[in-house]
Order: sequence, then structure tokens, then C-alpha cells
Amino acid sequence: MATPMQSFSAHSFSTQSSPQSWERPQLAAVTAGVTENWYAVQTRSRHEKLVAQRLQERGITNFLPLTTEVHRWSDRKKVVQLPLFGCYVFAKIAPNNVERLRVLGLDGVLSLVGARGVGTPIPDDQIDSVRTLLEQRTTWSSHPFLAIGQRVRIRSGALDGMEGILVSRNGDSALVISVDAIQRSLAVRLEGYEVEAA
Repeated sequence: MATPMQSFSAHSFSTQSSPQSWERPQLAAVTAGVTENWYAVQTRSRHEKLVAQRLQERGITNFLPLTTEVHRWSDRKKVVQLPLFGCYVFAKIAPNNVERLRVLGLDGVLSLVGARGVGTPIPDDQIDSVRTLLEQRTTWSSHPFLAIGQRVRIRSGALDGMEGILVSRNGDSALVISVDAIQRSLAVRLEGYEVEAA
């Protein structure tokens, strides 16, 4: 029976880069005078990579963070990459019906996350925080989604400027960053970092 060991990486598709490259989202991506926003795209189970590929083929900037698990057997091991947030891919599109329909028409897509299927825009800094954790290969863990709590900002080190909710876990302080639209959170230990109220 396989015993998974988890680490993390990310898969970032962009109209301006190859699938294996990293690219920070622009704070104000503009297409034909219309500002694009990040949206969470809900997919069928195990269709995340397919949807990300289809989005890329249509020239739509998207982000699929992946975790890497090592499954070990007595005679071999296998490395597999799985979505960090199962059944979700993030897409950056203009907030109009034409762009929404381009996404909703893809195989494997169920809906945009938000009221009445229109989709709720995700702030750039929430996507950026997930990217930063993956880029810096900082130790993190899944965390229950938090909608309330004091927001703080890291003021030192590789995560300088990152904001989230300050929590206490087993006597240690942690910063919880959240993607509100899909109600998913990640926690990173704050030991060695300076923080201030956001």
C-alpha cells in the first residue's frame, strides 16, 4: 500500500509563457480597456489539468497550483502531482458574458464560483500569496477556512508584505492566507518573521 509524502510545487499557465514557467499575476491586466479579474473555475473531479490545458489553448491566463506526493511501495516509488485545491483552477478573464461563456464551454468545467454562476472576482493578492508560498517552498499545511480574525502583515524575510489572519496553533503563531471564493486556506508558521497589524 502506498504511503504518500507531500511537498509542493505549482503549474502556472499563461498566454505569455510556457506551462512550466512562473509568472506573477499583473496587478492590472487590461484587455481592450477592460480590467481582467481572477475567478475560481469549478471542475469535474480529476479534470483540473485538462481544464488548465484547455484554458491555455484558448489564450486565457490561468493558475493551477499543484502538490507533489511521493508514493512508496516496498519495491518502488512514484512521484505524482495533484491539485492543491481539488476541483478548482483559477482563470483571469474580463468580467463579461463573452469571456464567461468561453470558460464555461470547456469540457470538464462545472461553473464559475460565485452567486448565480456569474463568478466572484478574487483579489490579486490572494492568488499572489499562494504563488509566493509555492515559489519560496515555505513549509505550510492546509488550514480550516477562516472568515474572521485579525489581519496581519509580514514585515521581514522572503514573505515580506504578505497579509493574512493571525492564529495560534499548539502555542505557535501562524499566518493563514485564504482564497475567499473557494473557502480554502493555507497556514505558514511565523517563527522568525516580524509581523504588524494590516
